[in-house]
Amino acid sequence: MTVVGPFGLSVRDQALEADVQAGLAAVEEGLLEATKSGVPFITEAAQHLVRAGGKRFRPLLVMLAAQFGDPYAPGVVPSAVVVELTHLATLYHDDVMDEADMRRGAPSANARWGNSLAVLTGDFLFSRASRILADLGPEAVRIQAEAFERLVTGQILETAGPLDGRDPIEHYLDVIGGKTGSLIAVSGRYGAMMSGADERVVEILTHYGERLGAAFQLADDVLDIASDSHESGKTPGTDLREGIPTLPVLHLRARAEATGDPDDLELCALLDGDLADDARLAEVLRRLRVHPALEQARRDTVRYAEEARATLAPLPECPARAALEELCDAVVHRAG
Repeated sequence: MTVVGPFGLSVRDQALEADVQAGLAAVEEGLLEATKSGVPFITEAAQHLVRAGGKRFRPLLVMLAAQFGDPYAPGVVPSAVVVELTHLATLYHDDVMDEADMRRGAPSANARWGNSLAVLTGDFLFSRASRILADLGPEAVRIQAEAFERLVTGQILETAGPLDGRDPIEHYLDVIGGKTGSLIAVSGRYGAMMSGADERVVEILTHYGERLGAAFQLADDVLDIASDSHESGKTPGTDLREGIPTLPVLHLRARAEATGDPDDLELCALLDGDLADDARLAEVLRRLRVHPALEQARRDTVRYAEEARATLAPLPECPARAALEELCDAVVHRAG
């Protein structure tokens, strides 16, 4: 058993491991090349998050999906660079919106250079992704445009909040379907499509990415509360402190509203208070870590991961399918 990529997927097939490792290495080269500018400062800012590392989850999925066609087809690596550039660009913008100070264990771009330059750097990355897409053909451009529309719609829905009478949990699942699921679905789709896989395989891997993307985000929600050292480089409770409505908190609020339990209502009141206070945040984390709402969020994560696994059933049994199934396990494992 070997480990592939920063995400830590275990691969048991040497040929598959070699293909994936080579593909991810080519993606890293492509990311560095795509973020170069004739203006040295732009290069520094654009490569800030590239060099900070990351899970490279989306390129990994592109490489695995490409195994169902020709993994060496010329469009595979560029399409993986496109999805990762798009993801990185959204991180620059997210950090501005969230007023985040850290990203991947390093100062965020907005903390280092200010909000305006962080936003413009994100725009620069979007432009470079679009330039690569132009060489991949109009269908690839259309797919990316549709996914980006969903991504931005998810962000707007999160910012606006649920309409009156709308279940906040259903609203949140719609949000993550757009913000996270859309681009991970495109990763599976691009990998299969660029490799020349059968259209049915492309459809299967698109749906797989959609469900896995939801599980991936829900695992992050759990990690924000349950972990001692957050994998994204953020400290535990970062989302709580920023007022981001993660799934465990939504389950807590739904339970408090339904039962009127005094302890739950008190915990909700703590969440609504000033979590900039370290002691208050520590108390909220302590209580959430033993609350049934966290376990419910874990079960939801498992459910989405199992739905992703189930979509793979029509695919032929092969090392790539086994790796995709193990990716479901890896996502669930992150949530405990």
